[in-house]
Amino acid sequence: MHTALLLDMAADAAPERLALGRRDEGLSFAEVRRRAHHGAAWLEALGGGTVVFVGLNGPTLPVAFFAAGMLARPFAPLNYRLPDADLRKLLGRTAPSVAIVDDDMVARLGSCEGVTIVSRSAFEAACRVHGDCDAEFLDVDHDIAVLLFTSGTTGEPKAAILRHRNLTSYVISTVEFLGAEEGEAALVSVPPYHIAGISAVLTGAYSGRRIVHLDAFTAEAWVDVAAAEGITHAMVVPTMLGRILDVLEARGESLPEMKAISYGGGRMPLPVIERALTLLPHVDFANAYGLTETSSTISILGPDDHRMAIYSDEEVARRRLGSVGKPLPNLEVEIRGPDGAVLGPNQPGEIYVRGEQVSGEYAHKKMLQDDGWFPTNDGGFMDEEGYLFVEGRLDDVIVRGGENISPGEIEDVLRAHPGVSDVAVLGVPDDQWGETVAAAVVAHQPAPSTDELAAWVRARLRSTKTPEVWAFREALPYNDTGKLLRRQLKAEMAKARAPA
Repeated sequence: MHTALLLDMAADAAPERLALGRRDEGLSFAEVRRRAHHGAAWLEALGGGTVVFVGLNGPTLPVAFFAAGMLARPFAPLNYRLPDADLRKLLGRTAPSVAIVDDDMVARLGSCEGVTIVSRSAFEAACRVHGDCDAEFLDVDHDIAVLLFTSGTTGEPKAAILRHRNLTSYVISTVEFLGAEEGEAALVSVPPYHIAGISAVLTGAYSGRRIVHLDAFTAEAWVDVAAAEGITHAMVVPTMLGRILDVLEARGESLPEMKAISYGGGRMPLPVIERALTLLPHVDFANAYGLTETSSTISILGPDDHRMAIYSDEEVARRRLGSVGKPLPNLEVEIRGPDGAVLGPNQPGEIYVRGEQVSGEYAHKKMLQDDGWFPTNDGGFMDEEGYLFVEGRLDDVIVRGGENISPGEIEDVLRAHPGVSDVAVLGVPDDQWGETVAAAVVAHQPAPSTDELAAWVRARLRSTKTPEVWAFREALPYNDTGKLLRRQLKAEMAKARAPA
């Protein structure tokens, strides 16, 4: 199935329902389709192949996405926050292409071989007045719908390929067509080049829920828009949620119209989600675990599990608040050891996933196995009831004297200390052990001593998992999608430890 058909279905069934933007100036589904047709005709006249988007969030993003789909061209949103030289390098990798860029970036980017650069305002004007294109949606479900470049936190960004069948399979299997009530609105604050931003466009269209974009995230702006626009649904990354809670608590607000908040994109500190459940008891919280290569969500820890963790006296219920729930019913998930053998409950290994929504494909490289299984490079395990626990990227595992140590387990223990605000655990080079455990801590004041923190860990985990190297920092380095920049932090701590 073609992604643009999702918009077609919504525009046919509910043409006047608001699809994008603020309540007083939003676009209906019929208007979004009309503008996408006009934009597609204009882009077709310009030539080129891939349709690139470089800019802030807003209604132009979904229109450009659907316009690209109508032309059966890949859509590639790029990270507009990159330095100009890096952005031009990524642009070059999309050629031949047409790049729609924010007006203030046109002069900065200059020219790029094989890329036609047009301003956002020029595209928006064409969408209002240009003629229609003759869209054909037949036999293109295997075509490329989206190119998403990975964040490059561990190397050169890779171009992940998502095909129409991957994306529509995810949407149709997880969302009810026009299942949203009139007046519901979803606030999208993740950047355009994040898989959650793409899936929000598609699920919003299929469910009939209005999308409101926040062009740049601050906790204050998020709360302001949520209150003013009657936002009922939102997706955030863990670092966002903590800041939002700070603002709500300081203002004494509770967002009474909010119905559901999902979170993902990184490990959620237990104190943060517990605080959210206390401050916003009327909100359904869900932890969604997924990857770009899987077209978004793989598993969900739903609202009932969240509430049970808070109100139940059972230790197993509280422990599952640290899980990512159960796999979606349309997906298969297995835990495998280094030899490829499937492991049993509570045995840690690599997470594998299989299903129609799974792409596992990059430009010039396919990671999907012949039988359809995709190795995620995430470590984890499943308990007896099928709840999935993610321990982090296998690349981040600390190898100390032949013992594999998961940073996430130690981070959870340290975050439970009342003096710790944020923490990252990683391995740094060690002459005796190969690697030793290091911790970078953001502390509440007065800061606890390293001896106190070491004793805290030692009382809860094996002594080999107790950090031997400590560093206190004012903040940890995150990128704008909420991912900890472990490679950068590891290099900084290794350099600080190296002999002069």
